[in-house]
Amino acid sequence: MEQLPTPPGERQARTTHASPGAAYTATATVSEQGIVTGWSEEARRLLGYAPSEVVGLPAANLLADRSGGSGGTGTAPGTDTAARPVAPGQERWSGTVPLRHRDGRRLDAGLLAHRRAAAGGTAEWFVLSAVTGEPAASWDGPLGEWAFDRSPCVLAVFDQDLRLVRANAGMHRALSLTEAEMHGLRLSEIAPDPVSEETERGMRRVLETGEPQFVDGFVRPPGSGAAHGWATSLAPVPGPDGRVRAVYLTAHDKAPGDTAPRQPLPPTLAGSRTTGTGTSTSTSTSTSTSPDSARTVQDLADAAVPRLADLAIVDLLEPSLRGEGPARSPGTGALTVSRSAVRSVLGGSRESRFAVGETTVYPALSPPAECLAAGRGAVYGTADPAVARWVAQDPAAGWISEYGTHSMMLVPLRDGATTLGLAVFSRHQNAEPFDPEDLRLAEELTARAATGIHRARRTAREHTSTMTLQRSLLPHTLPVQSALEIASRYLPAAGEAGVGGDWFDVIPLSGARVALVVGDVVGHGMRASATMGRLRTAVRTLADVDLPPDELLTHLDDLIIHLSADETGGGGEAAGGIGTTCLYVVYDPVTRRCTAARAGHPPPAVVSPEGSAYLLDVPAGPPLGLGGLPFETVEVELPEGSLLALYTDGLLQARDHDIDEALDTMLAALIRPASTLDTVCDRVLTALLTHRPDDDVALLVARTRALHTDKVAVWDLTSDPSLVAQARRNATDQLTVWGLDEAAFVTELVVSELVTNAIRYGEPPVQLRLIHEGTTLICEVSDASGTAPHMRRARIFDEGGRGLLLVAQLTQRWGTRHTLFGKTIWAEQSLVGF
Repeated sequence: MEQLPTPPGERQARTTHASPGAAYTATATVSEQGIVTGWSEEARRLLGYAPSEVVGLPAANLLADRSGGSGGTGTAPGTDTAARPVAPGQERWSGTVPLRHRDGRRLDAGLLAHRRAAAGGTAEWFVLSAVTGEPAASWDGPLGEWAFDRSPCVLAVFDQDLRLVRANAGMHRALSLTEAEMHGLRLSEIAPDPVSEETERGMRRVLETGEPQFVDGFVRPPGSGAAHGWATSLAPVPGPDGRVRAVYLTAHDKAPGDTAPRQPLPPTLAGSRTTGTGTSTSTSTSTSTSPDSARTVQDLADAAVPRLADLAIVDLLEPSLRGEGPARSPGTGALTVSRSAVRSVLGGSRESRFAVGETTVYPALSPPAECLAAGRGAVYGTADPAVARWVAQDPAAGWISEYGTHSMMLVPLRDGATTLGLAVFSRHQNAEPFDPEDLRLAEELTARAATGIHRARRTAREHTSTMTLQRSLLPHTLPVQSALEIASRYLPAAGEAGVGGDWFDVIPLSGARVALVVGDVVGHGMRASATMGRLRTAVRTLADVDLPPDELLTHLDDLIIHLSADETGGGGEAAGGIGTTCLYVVYDPVTRRCTAARAGHPPPAVVSPEGSAYLLDVPAGPPLGLGGLPFETVEVELPEGSLLALYTDGLLQARDHDIDEALDTMLAALIRPASTLDTVCDRVLTALLTHRPDDDVALLVARTRALHTDKVAVWDLTSDPSLVAQARRNATDQLTVWGLDEAAFVTELVVSELVTNAIRYGEPPVQLRLIHEGTTLICEVSDASGTAPHMRRARIFDEGGRGLLLVAQLTQRWGTRHTLFGKTIWAEQSLVGF
């Protein structure tokens, strides 16, 4: 197995803080198989390894020893390839792991790892390690004592970089992490969550304005229910000079009369009621907006226990579980369901008898089957004959008597006319039996959960359809051509907005030239992908007629305006496509000239063979669809071996840096030497994307090649018909030099026809050019006339009119390219087999 570079010596040194300087967070991604798939610049700064030395290798190679970590639960993700890295279903891991620096030093690093979804339906671990510039003891003076007087609330202090420096026991209870495990991390890194991001934005406002801020909600640990019903206050912590030195976070439950911090209430519990014991229970939270069914059904179980029931079981019908079409209304026969969520007041061992994910069959005419068939909830006592028959008939129902259950509710999960599953609520600790008010609340909870599940299924179907459509529209393989060496990357957006409309394309043009195009359609989802497909097709069509970049963008602008008018009927909301950005670049390997125009798109980056990097100064035209504004073209000469990088703005819109900083980071990554362009692409993405992108990212990197004079032959001809024979001889002589004598017959016919047409119908000067590009022979004849020839079908007795038909039959393709000084007729022959 390939190993990391051998260190110069195994010096042992325990370090907990970096050398003086700004704090930072080193991040990496590790697959579930223990392979490093991402490596940030901060990770290189921490351990000294470049991404090319780590990505693709086992994470265990980074350990100072193979004994694993300490201080956490399980084994560090990816560090022990011989066993499962963490407990099944675990969403987060934290602990201290001994790592080996590239120079041989041992670093005992505190790690926090979040399990998250990755591309292709797989999962990966996002691993963080906070590196601080000074010990936390500097906060142990009067400021810390003042900030941490006894309080029933969640308390934390974040420094000017928004990194946690102090946390009280309430913070530990709320997030299930110790202060040491959270120290030096940002809130969005401790618990990735939209509320965390909103809270961080509030912290920045505190630092900027010195004014307190308030956030409705509090963060939650991964895998738990959402944290509604809490209020978060952010206050400035001034230093001796009055300047804001830190941000003070306080979070407390908004339930009236409850001063002690409680675990956040899952979002599916809504409304308020009084329990049988007279205790007021707040249920004022909103319906869950979780994007997946598993989270929603677990929220339902968490909401019910212990406030409503002692045990909650949620079962989904199989079609609902698989995310297929609407489930039909079940009959009274035996029903197969999938156990999807369980919550018990006893927890642990009692819950383990209900294996989430397993299939369960409810017997025909059992209370669950009858409840689903009737489509309404029911309350049962365990002495009810129907329950007694169920327990006697179904061994899986043995828990009813085993737990000492005395009252239960069965409530179907229905969204409109669609039945999705069943929720079972029981009491065995609470002596009060369920009453009609309990049933009403349970029906309300299940209805909200069913709506969330149905919405999640619909969102999943739409996302899958959009991804399928987009992948079918993007190029699966890059075309074979000799002008450029090319590599590409495309990353779909990870946010709830869905997949966007970014696209790229590589289009071979006449004369051995190649067009590169990158675009970004405004919006996300199916509409953006469909618009992207239309525009990509339009660009290919316009490129096929060899329009210059500025004219191509003008035609594309008109197309979007017409499409918008057709979709809106001349009024109303603007149609998709307006505001689309596009960059169109054409490279000619014969002249080494690069021509580019852009419509509201970021300019391309260029790296010279000497290693200097800059943004190509392409005039910034308006986004497409605005109309009436011109586009401008820039033309530059690029030395052979230059690097071109085209990208969409999603690459630059990372959460932790601004665009100028992102551009500098991108140029720095492009400058670094690399053996392949795939390595360049991976290096750019690793340097810029520390999180999964919130917007689509398209990246196209190309290295220029040149067709030298030994591959190109040019002859200037006068307008004399007698010179056609000399042009044929010149062409056949050049083919002999190239060793292509077998192509001479077809080439003579093509040269004769094109030169004759140029002399007879065109205007001087006339030029003949042959290009030998790999397995293709290109014949071009240029003249000063702007009139393009067209192929026609000659009648039987016509003496002429068959020339272009003959050219079209004998060559692979042919066409006309207009220039500022006339036109060029070209034809390509395939040399495969010669």
